[in-house]
Amino acid sequence: MVRWTAALLAALACTLWTTAADAAGPFANWAAVVVSGDFHASHTGEPSDTFDNARRDVAAELVRKGFSAGNLLQFSARPDHYPGAKLGKSDVESISDGLHDVTAHARGGCLAYFTSHGAPSGVVIGDEIVSPTRILEMIGESCGERPTIVILSACFSGVFVPALADANTMVMTAARPDRTSFGCGATDKYPYFDACVLQVMPSAHDFIALATAVKQCVADKETEMGAQPPSEPQIFVGPGLRPFLPLMAFASG
Repeated sequence: MVRWTAALLAALACTLWTTAADAAGPFANWAAVVVSGDFHASHTGEPSDTFDNARRDVAAELVRKGFSAGNLLQFSARPDHYPGAKLGKSDVESISDGLHDVTAHARGGCLAYFTSHGAPSGVVIGDEIVSPTRILEMIGESCGERPTIVILSACFSGVFVPALADANTMVMTAARPDRTSFGCGATDKYPYFDACVLQVMPSAHDFIALATAVKQCVADKETEMGAQPPSEPQIFVGPGLRPFLPLMAFASG
């Protein structure tokens, strides 16, 4: 009886999710933030647009794939450098406040995408290294038990998986906990991981397919460029989310 009840509940949930998808697209009522956490090139420390290029173009691609522009906020470590872009300042308080505001009216789910430098202790956001615990608190306060996707493009970003792993959460990271990622130099348009997201997303069916294809893309790119040791992007999909994400197809536009 317990097994039958669980199966029935899963079927009902599936019906609700697919009905929402048919009505307006599965991500139309999701809240989203895309954050460029830093503006310095690796090694040299000189100003660079690498992370903001990724922030800008990932946000645009998310809108093309079905997220609402009105429910998507962007944050930059130097918003004044991009006049007219309507960017928030990349700091934990501003991002938290923005996510809280947008989740008040966009109630379908949450997506948070961070592109920045990273360290074994966390991700660079503005003037500080923000720990996995603080990111968890920031997202949890606004998103609660909603389906949530967190993507972290940063060195050592696999350190976030244990903290963020939850039944209703998917986590994609650019590297495993003890590895750097690549493509953050002054001459790089995008970090390798973000470049692969942008390369793969137009043809990907859903987020699980995207994650798998991005992982292979990064491995291929690192081999081509001779980048060693391999970053080995990480993927976690919570058991409560895994049955439904393949049903939540990206828009074809």
